[in-house]
Amino acid sequence: MSGVVCTPLRTEWLAVSPGLSGGALRTGRSRAGDDLPVGPRLITGVAGALSPEVAPGDLVVASEVRDARDGTVTPCPAAALLVGALRRAGHTVHHGPVVTTERVVDDPLERARLAAPVEGAPGALAVDTESALLLPGVPEGQAVVVRAIVDTPEQRLFSLGTAPRGIKALVSLRKAAPVLEEWVRATADRQVVLAAPRSFCAGVERAIDIVDKALDKFGEPVYVRRQIVHNRHVVAELERKGAVFVEEVEEVPEGSVVVLAAHGVAPAVRESASMRGLRVVDATCPLVTKVHNEVRRFAGLDHTVFLIGHADHEEVVGTYGEAPDNVVVVNDPDEAMTVEAADPTKVSYVMQTTLAVDEAEKTATILRERYPALNAPRKDDICYATTNRQQAVRAVARHSDLVIVVGSRNSSNSQRLREVAEGEGTPAYLVDDLSEVELTWLHDVGRVGITAGASAPPHLVDEVVAGLAGLGRLEVRQTEVVSESVRFTLPREVIV
Repeated sequence: MSGVVCTPLRTEWLAVSPGLSGGALRTGRSRAGDDLPVGPRLITGVAGALSPEVAPGDLVVASEVRDARDGTVTPCPAAALLVGALRRAGHTVHHGPVVTTERVVDDPLERARLAAPVEGAPGALAVDTESALLLPGVPEGQAVVVRAIVDTPEQRLFSLGTAPRGIKALVSLRKAAPVLEEWVRATADRQVVLAAPRSFCAGVERAIDIVDKALDKFGEPVYVRRQIVHNRHVVAELERKGAVFVEEVEEVPEGSVVVLAAHGVAPAVRESASMRGLRVVDATCPLVTKVHNEVRRFAGLDHTVFLIGHADHEEVVGTYGEAPDNVVVVNDPDEAMTVEAADPTKVSYVMQTTLAVDEAEKTATILRERYPALNAPRKDDICYATTNRQQAVRAVARHSDLVIVVGSRNSSNSQRLREVAEGEGTPAYLVDDLSEVELTWLHDVGRVGITAGASAPPHLVDEVVAGLAGLGRLEVRQTEVVSESVRFTLPREVIV
């Protein structure tokens, strides 16, 4: 069932209805229950700001709706979809709780009370008199609220200037109407197919656990060279706990604790840390360490070592640093056709652990054809987690209209998942979180495949699923290609 846009007041209806192909439904203050269609519902109109950060004409998208009459709280898990869409359209958008009161609130003390945090929950950003009254009949999780601000704690409703501020708010609603139309077109009943395995691998879990335990053992601050794993949400969460991220160990105060990220580092980085008297905790993934060991072994035999990988990736930079006089980085099959070795009888190759399996094998095949004496690693370098996630997304993509990959753009394994899905002929997009999922991608899409890179937290996948469920009934199933049980031990430095 398509979603419906509801506007309590005639002026609000006049503002948004022309921009909607099906128009908006004018509801009045409390038209609810059987009077409104059952299904996704977007309530829009004007409101008053409770936070000084919210200005007239700004938009507030409710993370939840609080009913001041009885304390009922209605979460809006699909709100981030609209937050992202409105921001991409150029609107100033705030995301947080909206409270519905029995009557208009203009008293500064009452506004301050509604804006105050309660039992750890954030205070409300805006207040209206209708949203909670229009929620009955909405399936769980399928309500969204978008409000344009007229008055603020400093610019009160019953004052001179209300009329121009009201016009400004209505203009904001009119300009937002095309995005509301995108939301209407994106509402539908769907299937979601989850790829398994997905999200954190053993190396990522170990790296994050190392930082957590270092904070517990040594206290704040614990310094981390570069991103511990390539995911901005993970980094932000560790920063909140007290981790300090730096680009180079030279930025770390002498004698401090520094954690080396999961991607590995060149020996020169360790030497620099030692010279500064730093207490080093190594969070390098054991599978990356294996590649470093292979490079040292081959270089010790005076081999030219072809390192198949992306030259600018941190893992490759660190691996290259083990033997820069011997290592030649090979980015792709085209480069494999041209690279040269000092002695074609003394050649070996290793791989970046997070490559697309098929592409890496093409590169290796060309090198084998050109150098018959080429030595291979004792075991495959591409890690089990990368291989498993690529197999899983391939299986899902074959039967999906669209694939969403959750992961940061600097995550190599996440980028490869998107490429693998596209290789199956399915449109695929890489997003950091739900707010980056574009509503237009979902138009006329009935089945969505979802996976996540090895560095993406599982809860981000849950949020994407909840967001899609906010657009209509959702059938969720999982396609599992293999079960993972790998675990890595922690370094002794953080074991209490």
